Amino acid sequence: MADVYLALLHHPVYDKHGAVVTTAVTNLDVHDIARAARTFGVRAYWVCTPVATLRRLVDRIIRHWEVGPGAAYNPNRREALAVVRQAPALDDVIAEIDRETGQLPYLVATSAREGPARLRYDALRARLASGGPPVLLVFGTGWGLTDEVVARCDAVLEPVRGVTAYNHLSVRSAAAIILDRLRNGR
Repeated sequence: MADVYLALLHHPVYDKHGAVVTTAVTNLDVHDIARAARTFGVRAYWVCTPVATLRRLVDRIIRHWEVGPGAAYNPNRREALAVVRQAPALDDVIAEIDRETGQLPYLVATSAREGPARLRYDALRARLASGGPPVLLVFGTGWGLTDEVVARCDAVLEPVRGVTAYNHLSVRSAAAIILDRLRNGR
């Protein structure tokens, strides 16, 4: 089974007007995606922002739950946050996975947008089951990953589809659904 890694990019992403922006890190994204990552066996979850102050915030959140007052209050949260790492950019994540595994990861962009040649969940599950290089799922904040980030990826995963035309899940919800579909075949 190939290892799964996850990166949440706060830059470069789009805002609702299509401008390239850097979004803020939220405590909920750190916590909730870490919990889903731990539940579904993700090797590491990177929170990526070029803003040093926000990286320090991520470190502070992790320290609170790993060695601070939160560690005694909720040991389960400490276990989940153990998978969280932070990096300035996607290139740093790729380099770290290469150092850790000796292989460049297969990059899979996620998007709520429909488009041509989307990778189906069953095809990605088969790739994971066959072993091979690690898979890095790349999630975007704001209004999604920029075209340049998507173009760097080896594939774009098909979007999570609901039963209505409304399709604007939080990244936390999308990450949990995608991990469940990849790991449990639903």
